[in-house]
Amino acid sequence: MGIPQSRYSRITEKNPREICLLRSFPCAWGKCSFCDYIEDNGRDEASMVELNRQVLKQITGEFGVLEIINSGSCFELPKRTLADISGVITDKEIHRLFLESHWMYRKQVAGMRGRMRVPLVFKIGVETFDYEFRQQVLNKNADFKEPQEVAEYFDSPCLMVGVQGQSKAMIAYDIDCLKKHFSLGTVNVYNNNTTGIRRDEELVRWFMKEYQWLLSDPTVEVLYEITDFGVG
Repeated sequence: MGIPQSRYSRITEKNPREICLLRSFPCAWGKCSFCDYIEDNGRDEASMVELNRQVLKQITGEFGVLEIINSGSCFELPKRTLADISGVITDKEIHRLFLESHWMYRKQVAGMRGRMRVPLVFKIGVETFDYEFRQQVLNKNADFKEPQEVAEYFDSPCLMVGVQGQSKAMIAYDIDCLKKHFSLGTVNVYNNNTTGIRRDEELVRWFMKEYQWLLSDPTVEVLYEITDFGVG
């Protein structure tokens, strides 16, 4: 089985690390209105485990930092894959691991931190801290009201900007929450996909001009294209 080049990459600018895109069981929620990123999952555990092992073999440990992503939450990865990740941490002397999870798994985050035995940076797809837009428009099924609730469990929120229906004030509030309550974060500039959620080109232009300073902020990664991390 060949290894797609898009499943392994190296991030050399902010927070240098290796990154792997692994296959998992289907996203337990899978109903976000903007997301068509649920094709890369399955139910054939054996084939997923084998593919993931081939991807993980690419890890060199050169940075001592690894990020694992999948089309859902890390808790939906096969148990054998989680064991393989733990093995890689030991074998390649990984001292920091990035994982991602949906809000619904927040009570399991502490257990995962203990299981992996190295400091974790837990990401979460917040998309926006505006409750109504997040729940009613994006259908995130993430019912927190304040950023402090997220910071209780997670280290690094992923925001989404440039969606029709968003306002400049909403984006300003989101960036403010990110900088005030979190040490790291990611901002995804929305790109049209197969869903009905559309990109607001004018809002994107405004954001890229108004928040150009984020491009040089070492704590925030701005993804203009969905493949900017080199995977996907």
